Amino acid sequence: EVQLVESGGDSVQAGGSLRLSCKVSPGTYMRYCVGWFRQAPGKEREGIAAINSDGRPDYAESVKGRFTVSKDIATNTLTLQMDNLKAEDTAMYYCVADANGGSRCDTVYYGQGTQVTVSS
Repeated sequence: EVQLVESGGDSVQAGGSLRLSCKVSPGTYMRYCVGWFRQAPGKEREGIAAINSDGRPDYAESVKGRFTVSKDIATNTLTLQMDNLKAEDTAMYYCVADANGGSRCDTVYYGQGTQVTVSS
């Protein structure tokens, strides 16, 4: 059974930074696509950043240039560095791992989420 445990959510002011972490278990899922989704109040859940199985990062346009996704195979940890945060980044952030051992995060498992609130 996969376990995805996020941490690092907080309340910050616009322009600030946060670093989210996710422990992935079992570690075999780190070989597949792993990434981050988010869901703002009243909006659909959206994928914002992922590392495909070939190691290449991929970002939604809304976060490109501000967020950086990375993974540490040794510690089975996925990280999302978020800089220059905006009020519209306010959302519940979810760590995800591909459910089918695939190269892209198409069908995913979700963690329990961590809340990020950005005040303007």
